Amino acid sequence: MPKIKIDKELYKKIKKYAEIAGYSSVEEFVNHALEKEISKLEESESEEEIKKKLKGLGYIS
Repeated sequence: MPKIKIDKELYKKIKKYAEIAGYSSVEEFVNHALEKEISKLEESESEEEIKKKLKGLGYIS
């Protein structure tokens, strides 16, 4: 499985909320959150619409 780097402070927050929400691991929480966001983008009709959504979410400028 590929690995990604996450800021240490962000990891602490993720771990805290994963535990509160009842996830079995940080990885499970992150996978669920990313799948949820990706499914929103997959509903888009065009690349331009995807870019608008990503911009609105603050992922790109």
